[in-house]
Amino acid sequence: MSEPNTPLSPTVAIPESLHRQLVDFRRHLWRVKFFEAVAAGFVGLLVSFLLVYGLDRIWVTPGLVRLGILLAGTSMFAVFAPFWLHRWVWRHRREAQIARLIARRFPGLGDRLLGVIELQDQHEGADSLSPRLRGAAMEAVAAEAGRRKLDDALPPPRHQRWALVLLVLAGGAAAVLTLTPRAGLNAIKRWLMPLSNTERYTFTRLENPLAYLAVPYGEAFEVSLRLSTDSERRPDRATGHYGLQPGVSAQLEDDLYHFSFPGQQDSGTVVFRVGDALHELRVEPKQRPSVEAVAAIVTPPAYLNIPQQTIDLSNGVLSAVEGSRVSIKLTTNRALAAATFGPTRPLLAAGADEAPATPGAAAAAPPPYTPLAGPLTQQDRDSVTPDFEVGKVPFEIPFAWVDNYGLAGETGFRLRIDALGDAAPACYLQGIERQKVMLPEETLDFEVLAEDDFGIKLAGLEWSGEFTKPSGDAPAKGEMNLVEGALPQQRMTRPASFSPKAFGIAPQKITLRGFAEDYFPGRGRVFSEPVTIYVLTRDEHAQLLKSQFDRTITELEDLARREGNQLDETKRLDDLKGEELQNEENRKRLAAQEQAEAENTRRMEDLTKRTEQLMKDAARNGDIDKETLRKIAESLKSMQELSTEDMPKVQGKMAEAQEQSSTPEKTDKDVEQAKDAQEKVVEKMKESIDKANDANRRMEAGTFVNRLKKAASEEEAVASSLIEGFAGLLGAKASAIDPKDARRLKEAKRQQTDTASDVRWIQEDLGHYFARTEKATFKQIFDEMRDSKIDIGLDDVRNRLRDNHAYLATEGAKQWSAKLTEWAKKLEGEMKKNQGGGGGDGDQASPEDEDFEFMLRVMKMIQQQQDLRARTRALEQFRRSFQPAPNPIPAPSP
Repeated sequence: MSEPNTPLSPTVAIPESLHRQLVDFRRHLWRVKFFEAVAAGFVGLLVSFLLVYGLDRIWVTPGLVRLGILLAGTSMFAVFAPFWLHRWVWRHRREAQIARLIARRFPGLGDRLLGVIELQDQHEGADSLSPRLRGAAMEAVAAEAGRRKLDDALPPPRHQRWALVLLVLAGGAAAVLTLTPRAGLNAIKRWLMPLSNTERYTFTRLENPLAYLAVPYGEAFEVSLRLSTDSERRPDRATGHYGLQPGVSAQLEDDLYHFSFPGQQDSGTVVFRVGDALHELRVEPKQRPSVEAVAAIVTPPAYLNIPQQTIDLSNGVLSAVEGSRVSIKLTTNRALAAATFGPTRPLLAAGADEAPATPGAAAAAPPPYTPLAGPLTQQDRDSVTPDFEVGKVPFEIPFAWVDNYGLAGETGFRLRIDALGDAAPACYLQGIERQKVMLPEETLDFEVLAEDDFGIKLAGLEWSGEFTKPSGDAPAKGEMNLVEGALPQQRMTRPASFSPKAFGIAPQKITLRGFAEDYFPGRGRVFSEPVTIYVLTRDEHAQLLKSQFDRTITELEDLARREGNQLDETKRLDDLKGEELQNEENRKRLAAQEQAEAENTRRMEDLTKRTEQLMKDAARNGDIDKETLRKIAESLKSMQELSTEDMPKVQGKMAEAQEQSSTPEKTDKDVEQAKDAQEKVVEKMKESIDKANDANRRMEAGTFVNRLKKAASEEEAVASSLIEGFAGLLGAKASAIDPKDARRLKEAKRQQTDTASDVRWIQEDLGHYFARTEKATFKQIFDEMRDSKIDIGLDDVRNRLRDNHAYLATEGAKQWSAKLTEWAKKLEGEMKKNQGGGGGDGDQASPEDEDFEFMLRVMKMIQQQQDLRARTRALEQFRRSFQPAPNPIPAPSP
């Protein structure tokens, strides 16, 4: 055991040769491993770059994949190289660490080296370990190490292999950048910035390919891809796959690939492969944009006073008057990107092109037409055309539109605009016969109908008179406005009343017409078909009633003969037994009798209605005596009983006789009752005819008075007409007479001829009437007319008119007018004296006469009241026609 005060031995350093050998070994180790770390880092970077480059040639490498590759490549520098250097450099910086590494290859030498290295750092006492011994041991180990090559103890070097790999990869990267510089630079950008939007470079490049496409729902569609001008490769063929459907190929034509895909209903993605280029197109099938509603905003011409209208055009046709301003509004199922109309196409021109030419016919020049076209104004889902004017030519407007998806609307969508001319109005008189005969105090009630395609401005009545015989009075002329168009109406119906007495119209021929005016500038009145009204004097009216009564009696007599013939057949049937009447042949005879009786009943009803109207007209006339009216009333009463009671009874019995359920006795009895009733019918018909003939004779006698008065008035009219024209007629030659006076003279001559003929007929009829009735007064007038030689005198007046001896003709006309008036008064006095006869004994009137006279007075009072009310109504209409229409609508400003 050493002394505590024993000094420690000094440290002994390892031999210099051994130290240098260890330093060289360490330096060599560090150099090799550092090179391996750097080479491995660059290899990682180059591999990741080339991997990105290679993947981009195959597909569009996603950003995350590129990020992973970049991280993996840089990890060789960031992770592997530091680890490698830490392992081989940092952990092998001391001599003991080097000795341990050598011990892996040379265990004995390594252990001894480790022991020598540990000895040099030991501090021991001099008595325990001699420094000389330690030095000798170190020298021995150094000698042994000097005899060995320590580099053989280095780990297997891989720097050459790494260098070769690095060289190869660097050559590959250089080749990529040299041969495909744009692709290489693009790969570097995508490699270094994996999350950026740097587009993958392809040798086949497409020009602005679509990423989204809306296609028509269920319709085949096409997609075109265009190669870019800077595309390095131009493949002859490209393919496209819609989802999992079979691929569609396309050939390159003029730098375009045209793909045709079948109709689709579900959204999908089309993947196109063109060389190394991949393109994805999102496809979404959609319904084409369609029109939900079409409307036209029409502004009619200002003169029509019609406000702007919105018209539904669901039928595709618009009819607008010439000069209208029109705009069309389309409402689609979704908003549009653009819409256009036109160019418009004139229909007349198209028809002219298609119509075959007629040989020898000159082709009419079509009206001028300027085609219209332009865009539509968009507002949400509405598209509106600009205003355009409708001319004379109808035309068609084609429309086209595209929505925001690029889908076009249906093709061939057209609207037709029919140009309508403003037609002239029409006017009709309804509820009135084309010819009418009336007394001045009567009133005609009817309706005036006016129609126009764009509104009536004015409608009314217009009348003009014409004397059928010469007269010094002015013919009637006037008008009455019934409607003044405060509000434009296309159809107007107004009641109208025309009363000659209310309007101060004397008896004459009246031409009555309705008229209508529309708003078309410069267009005059349009008239209805004329109605001819003969306003008669009482004597002319009485003669007309006499003619009607003659026809009524003739028809009544004919009906009585028919009924008598049927009575004969009924009697023949009555001679048969009940069993015989029930056989088929006789049943047919009974049916024929029933049908004939029904026809006679219908005729009697019609005849009764006409006789009843004749009775009313006769009562209104006033110049027909009450005895004549009583006879007519008695005949009318019999006819009413026949039509409502007697004849239907005969018809009913005939029908009962044909019943299948009747016994022979019942049938026989029915036929007998029918015969008895029919005999009464025939007898009553005869009585009615006798009464009618009696009334007719009295009416005939009364017409002589009227006829003589009429002839007298005509002669007086000739004289008055000549007196009015004396200034132009007296002493003038025929060639120097004014045309107006010449016409007056000609009319007077014609009237004189007609009057002379009428007087001859009156004279002849008086003779026949006297022969039938033997009334002395009629004989006296007949003799006076014959003795006066009035026929020669009237002819003499006519000859003087022919020779323009106006004064002498006037004197002659006045003379014969006075004579005719005298004869008329004589007959009228005789008629008044006989009016009281036929009813009772002496001067005492019978109760029946009193009842009839009371009824006649009531009837006349009712007629007068009705006439008064009708004239008042006509006057009120006439008054209103002079007042302006209230609240007229101002015309719209152009």
